[in-house]
Amino acid sequence: MKGRLLYFLPIILIIFSCEEKKLQQDHPIDLFSDERQQGKAYIMNEKECLDASDMVVSSSNIKLIDRSSGRGKSIFIYRVNEGKVLKTTRDSIVVFPFNFVSNQQLMFKRNSEFYIYLKKLEGYRFIAEQKHLKYQWLKGAPVYSVKKEN
Repeated sequence: MKGRLLYFLPIILIIFSCEEKKLQQDHPIDLFSDERQQGKAYIMNEKECLDASDMVVSSSNIKLIDRSSGRGKSIFIYRVNEGKVLKTTRDSIVVFPFNFVSNQQLMFKRNSEFYIYLKKLEGYRFIAEQKHLKYQWLKGAPVYSVKKEN
């Protein structure tokens, strides 16, 4: 009798352990539920963009000159032909036209003036010299138009 009990004991233990695992899977615990915000990106306001930028330019003459898509991240290269420098922390003299890179496509309307929030270029070392890039678009900054006062 004791010999038969030794054969059935492991089978009984496996059955009870499987039932416990099923109970644990029915009630998942999410420790970071309050920190997760799916589908919501943080958008900076104008003051935050101005404070976080290395250079801010207002211009109505902005043009998309090159784009890369397909393998890897998409990048967009823009040229600012003329504009007014509102803030700079790196360069005392800004020479127009200059190019900057963005990892998102920016929607600039024709015949409207926009603020351009730029940071010092980080990465993109292979195309920086070829495309004469020194700046990149400030991550999290939307496109703000310059409001003209009458």
